[in-house]
Amino acid sequence: MSRQREASNKMRIYHRYLGFFLAGIMGVYAISGIILIFRNTDFLKVETTNEKQVAVNLNAEELGKEIRIKRLAFTALEGDLAIFKEGSYNRKSGEVTYITKKLPLVLDKMTHMHKATSKDPLFFLNIFFGVALLFFVISAFWMFLPGSTIFKKGLYFAAGGIVLTLIMLLV
Repeated sequence: MSRQREASNKMRIYHRYLGFFLAGIMGVYAISGIILIFRNTDFLKVETTNEKQVAVNLNAEELGKEIRIKRLAFTALEGDLAIFKEGSYNRKSGEVTYITKKLPLVLDKMTHMHKATSKDPLFFLNIFFGVALLFFVISAFWMFLPGSTIFKKGLYFAAGGIVLTLIMLLV
């Protein structure tokens, strides 16, 4: 067996078993990636009504920090009641009622993992997954012998994918 064929067979084996091993995590990333596209909408989000006691006479910025709503702004003031998009705040009693919208627990965990940073405890697993995906990209070119028809067709598909990627990046 030629060295080229041996390398091709080894790449197929590594590619196949790594693909089986990472099938679950690839499914999670695919689903969470699709869900993240709709993160600026209420798609799949569940509404929860919250009631909380906070300090009295807070301004909009202070209240936003207290109840963890970014860019909170009062839209109306009716006596002691300050109205904002997500709810209302009684400036005299400190009682605030507001609505939050979150993904169900499993989907929320999946999207959090998808957006992980170096501050997350298991970020190195995300790095491993990224490196594994990069291996899939590279190993695909060693799966078939360079002179074969399948390899040549594969190069056309790769060129098409690169062009599509460039279009998506530049649009």
